[in-house]
Amino acid sequence: MSRGLHLAAYLLAFDTRAQSLQDRTRAGFLLRAAALAELAHRGAVAEDGAGRVQIVSAARTGDGVLDALLGEVGGRPRTWKSWIRRSRDDTLEAVEEELAVLGVVTMADRDPYGPVVPQRAVAMDDPREALDLQVRVAELVRGGVPVTEVPYADAVLAALAAHGHLRLVLSRQDRKAHAGRITALTDRLAGDAPGLARAVTGLNLTMVAAQGGMGGG
Repeated sequence: MSRGLHLAAYLLAFDTRAQSLQDRTRAGFLLRAAALAELAHRGAVAEDGAGRVQIVSAARTGDGVLDALLGEVGGRPRTWKSWIRRSRDDTLEAVEEELAVLGVVTMADRDPYGPVVPQRAVAMDDPREALDLQVRVAELVRGGVPVTEVPYADAVLAALAAHGHLRLVLSRQDRKAHAGRITALTDRLAGDAPGLARAVTGLNLTMVAAQGGMGGG
């Protein structure tokens, strides 16, 4: 996969028919978790003995979203779950701007004289990349390829789709029928960051708690 994990997670959550994210709030959590997984896999961050995230290498990655997150992590030690919850709206907008620069999405210009809106409208003229990714991740969860042969990035995306309850990709029935495989795919995260794997496993509950009871069936 040529896209960074945080960019791919956005495509995974984008409903190409509706021309919008399936759930904008949910997507923010998924993007933060994906960016943390990417930094952990690069060896830029790790967890200390208390389960808090710490900087291993402060070298810039060349990606604005990842570098901004590195700057946050360097400011204060927090748990993986705490970093997933923080600044997610900022990360989401930064990912959209990065995808717009790459030509993957287009974003409506803000009207300086118009009403203040929470976000700009986003469109995806060519949905094939997002649709292909969504199908591939769903197929990985349903089986076929041994988990050990699944690329790390795809395993992370599958775990996020499952634990983040992305109904666009996986139904409730899929999650129940393939619970063991979902666990095995999530365990791929544990090699880099055991605490992050646990945080991803509890992702839907984290989202519900953060939003005061947001649904997520």
